[in-house]
Amino acid sequence: MMLLSDISTKGYDSFENAGYRVPKYNRKKMVTKTMESPFWIHFGAGNIFRAFQANVIEQLLNKGVLDRGLIVAEGYDYEIIDKIYHPYDNHSILVTLKTDGTVEKSVIGSVAESLVLDSENLSAFSRLQEVFRSDSLQIASFTITEKGYQLCQPNGSYRKDVMADIISGPDHTISYMGKVVSLLHTRYLAGKKPIALVSMDNCSHNGSKLFDAVFTYASEWLKRGLVDSGFVTYIKNPDSVSFPWTMIDKITPRPDSSIEAMLQTDGITDSHAIITGKNTYIAPYVNAEECEYLVIEDHFPNGRPALEKAGVYMTDRDTVNKVERMKVTTCLNPLHTALAVYGCVLGYTLIADEMKDQELNKLVHEIGPVEGMPVVTNPGILSPEAFVDEVINVRIPNPFMPDTPQRIATDTSQKVGIRYGETIKSYVERYGDAKKLKAIPLAIAGWCRYLLGVDDQGEKFDLSSDPMLAELTEALRDVKVGDRESYTGQLKGILSNENIFGIDLYKAGIGEKIEELFIK
Repeated sequence: MMLLSDISTKGYDSFENAGYRVPKYNRKKMVTKTMESPFWIHFGAGNIFRAFQANVIEQLLNKGVLDRGLIVAEGYDYEIIDKIYHPYDNHSILVTLKTDGTVEKSVIGSVAESLVLDSENLSAFSRLQEVFRSDSLQIASFTITEKGYQLCQPNGSYRKDVMADIISGPDHTISYMGKVVSLLHTRYLAGKKPIALVSMDNCSHNGSKLFDAVFTYASEWLKRGLVDSGFVTYIKNPDSVSFPWTMIDKITPRPDSSIEAMLQTDGITDSHAIITGKNTYIAPYVNAEECEYLVIEDHFPNGRPALEKAGVYMTDRDTVNKVERMKVTTCLNPLHTALAVYGCVLGYTLIADEMKDQELNKLVHEIGPVEGMPVVTNPGILSPEAFVDEVINVRIPNPFMPDTPQRIATDTSQKVGIRYGETIKSYVERYGDAKKLKAIPLAIAGWCRYLLGVDDQGEKFDLSSDPMLAELTEALRDVKVGDRESYTGQLKGILSNENIFGIDLYKAGIGEKIEELFIK
């Protein structure tokens, strides 16, 4: 029997003997040095952080490149810290599921300290302030989802918690980003010390989204006389505070019961997954794919670790943007969305299983390599052809990755404008219209069919969450599966909506084609 919770007192030998990779550095010394001279704090203690950023630092520690580790802070779901970090002395197990069926299991010890981003927890928040006052702090990074940077309600007004922070100022913050900017203000008051604020969330131009959120608080506080003008100047000066753009790509699904059973077979008896009160699915382990990409704009005013020695691409902003565009508009996301909506309609529960379907397999081959490549953005540091080949032949078909079409179908209305609209616009610009496209119209028709909420067996299924779900399903309310006569043009308002696709699909020459495919 092995207990992850005993690992700090009993050591790593039993795990290593069971075939696990284990830390090869002196972790006690690492923790002490990190506490004394922190260099990187990360906000967002979920699965992607533990599978990616924590593993990057683990590699650098094992290579002797670093002698300090990470501090992580969680500002949304405090249970993650209390139930997944603290009981295991901040250790976790990374289970890498490879396409060839092999499994690599690693004990990750690079997290030296874990804290809640809770301004009412005086001990935790004062420690965070201490970290932000440290001369040694180089990086504050984020995986808090794109929603974490949104300060406004759908009507354009500030959220209540944001407005409360704007009124009260940096000393009494309650919103997530308000607390982050309060900590940045602490660093400013400690001597205008430089730092890089690095969004590593999976969204385009993420650094600009983070800057906009931070700057909004600072400028609103300045208007009310709650901070001095120097704080705004500090934030606007990229040699003091930088907001690098990044592109991140790694699939880390929810903890899978088969992985938990595997660990228990190895003798680890305290690896149970939990669902928190905020509906976060998390465990002492993370199951993840082996493929991963992290591309970062190399702008760090207080220096940075040698991340490139752990496979991170360090480059300029334009290249980051090109890599992001390549992935999101051509090589990965459009394929995933097509499989997601058709997978729900056809009753699939695993993305990998869909690649065994000859027609779906052909569909993604047409969307990426055939229709996408003529207009793909080539970033130079990565080959689009090699990237999409890896996606189709290695990543998506991986039978050991428990990723579901239902998860990927979430928020599709917010995604199709980028995942399909950009290629459509490129075709219009190059050829005058997008009539050459065949697979992308079929993918869009598949999404519209999905919105009916009835599978191919005539059974109703639950649609994944989407901010436009009520509006879209109401527009298609009278369309009945199998009854062509029930279709009387209900798609026209959707397909012509430039807010959804970024372009009127009828003006692009493919609106009618999508309607025809929809009613077949």
